[in-house]
Amino acid sequence: MSEPMRFGIFIPQGWRHDLVGIDPDQHWGVMAGLARRADGIRDWESIWVFDHFHPVPHPTQEAVHEAWSLMAAFAGVTGRVRIGQMCTCMSYRNPAYLAKVAATVDVISEGRLEMGIGAGWYEHEWRAYGYGFPSAGERLARLREGVEIFQQMWTTGTATLDGEHYQVDGAMCFPRPLQGTAFEGSERNGIPMWIAGGGERKTLRIAAEYADYTNFLGDREVFERKSEILKEHCRDVGRDFETITRSSNFNVVIGRNDKEVEDRFRWIESHLRGAGVPDEAVARTMQTYREGTAVGTPDQIASALADMQDLGMTYAITNFAESAYDLSGVELFEREVIPALR
Repeated sequence: MSEPMRFGIFIPQGWRHDLVGIDPDQHWGVMAGLARRADGIRDWESIWVFDHFHPVPHPTQEAVHEAWSLMAAFAGVTGRVRIGQMCTCMSYRNPAYLAKVAATVDVISEGRLEMGIGAGWYEHEWRAYGYGFPSAGERLARLREGVEIFQQMWTTGTATLDGEHYQVDGAMCFPRPLQGTAFEGSERNGIPMWIAGGGERKTLRIAAEYADYTNFLGDREVFERKSEILKEHCRDVGRDFETITRSSNFNVVIGRNDKEVEDRFRWIESHLRGAGVPDEAVARTMQTYREGTAVGTPDQIASALADMQDLGMTYAITNFAESAYDLSGVELFEREVIPALR
């Protein structure tokens, strides 16, 4: 029998043009309101944002709010729901500094932080912020070294590493994260680590060594293949494959019938065009939405997610493009999809 499905939800922060048309002085009120709403509904285990600076699918000048500032803010306005990023780019911040920031947020949240981490991919913002754009191999090497620094700082309180890309010499992290240190009987050795990405040779190897959670595409064929490769890496490093929770992200486009689903597609397309996203980028995005797993009526979506659950995907992180403006899709998902997978 499959494990019960767990659910997280993205809070609109602007990265996907999901705050367009809302005055900036209202942005925090919208985000905080949605975070508090999720905090009060136990079906939502976690809330998430993205670690990006420029919006997609095209870098317009619409607002995007920074992920770790939001982590601290969400920690202060919620009391139950867990908070995470999907996912932090290792190279955007010095890893020792980031480990310290994360430990502080874990204390503010009283032990509710999830650490999403990856190698990064959005070339436009890399170059715009002066980070260059190293090869995939170098980005992954930075990821590995950074994760090692995290582990040292969170488990021992200090880190020393003379790496190819990062050097730290007794970097201190006190207090350590609450998770794994302040909770009596806890089996954790720090903040739960989500290694995001499906790179088969390196990313999934890093995941086998360090991850509590993985996150790769919510496509049945891709998920099944990545899972098998992750299992092989776990075998190679002596890790129990079953100790890693496998998750996927899903763009949810839901309606009570086909007409409502199509109406929602039309709204998303119109919204992106109104934000100034070029036609070609809109077309690509709409194709991605239409080909998604979590599209259709509640029964159709529940069936599709149940198929993924049978493959071992037991944590669904959901995105509702319209949630800053319209909660009807979220409410329908809560009423009819989540109970079917519990």
